[in-house]
Amino acid sequence: MSSSKIYDKEITVDNSKASVLTEALPYLQKFAGKTIVVKYGGNAMVEEDLKASFARDIVLMKAVGMNPVVVHGGGPQIGDLLARLNIESRFVDGYRVTDAETMDVVEMVLGANVNKGIVNAINQAGGQAIGLTGKDGKLIQASRLKISSREQSPEHTTSEILDIGHVGQVDSINASVIDMLVASDFIPVIAPIGVGEQGESYNINADLVAGKIAEVLNAEKLMLLTNVAGLQDKSGEILTGLTALEVDELIADGTIYGGMLPKIGCALDAVKNSVSSAHIIDGRVNHAVLLEVFTDEGVGTLIKP
Repeated sequence: MSSSKIYDKEITVDNSKASVLTEALPYLQKFAGKTIVVKYGGNAMVEEDLKASFARDIVLMKAVGMNPVVVHGGGPQIGDLLARLNIESRFVDGYRVTDAETMDVVEMVLGANVNKGIVNAINQAGGQAIGLTGKDGKLIQASRLKISSREQSPEHTTSEILDIGHVGQVDSINASVIDMLVASDFIPVIAPIGVGEQGESYNINADLVAGKIAEVLNAEKLMLLTNVAGLQDKSGEILTGLTALEVDELIADGTIYGGMLPKIGCALDAVKNSVSSAHIIDGRVNHAVLLEVFTDEGVGTLIKP
């Protein structure tokens, strides 16, 4: 902190704020006009102060010339409503088994409650957001995802293809829908619901949707908010500045496993397919998105091609 006198008035200058602004300058210049896809989920979607800080981050990014695109999840909110409706939640290999009744709830929660809540928060923070699902403008063309369950015994190995209902995989993204909104200075907020050839709805993993959208848009960054500090090695240290090859090696030696595999897989696919960098960041930190974009240290794991 320092002070100076101008026209006999003492002005106090906070040098720490000035250093933050100067540190941000090269990033402002580098990312102006670039597309940044942010997958929004976890604690950041639940805690009120984190929701407010996220909305302000997105508005600031747009105000300084970036093009943020938000893709959101909503698993806990879906689970809460299913419980209130006395509908059982079942999971297979981490995927929610989604029958027709459950799909109705998914569309209600993701496409209405959660999506419009995010849109409202961004608009209240001074932005212009528009919410949509993958069914709008056939944004996300999808098909049914089937997974293989393998049972092994000393005598034999059997494999069964499991049908888990209206759980989808992305077949294609209609980028023109997003391009139209961005060109009109709006912030797209996308719920991960896809549409099939016959108009049927599919519930799709939000990380997967965010990754595919980032690829199609040739995004500068894919940012995946999560409830951990980042990708950790076997001793608990945060790993960052990883190349795609190094991530493949960490998967092979078992450092990356379990629930982190799908998220890392999305990030890895993105950087192998035209996205400049992917980031696994801690959504429990206030203004995590800004800290990752505008500071040297960041708040998570960086993966690059």
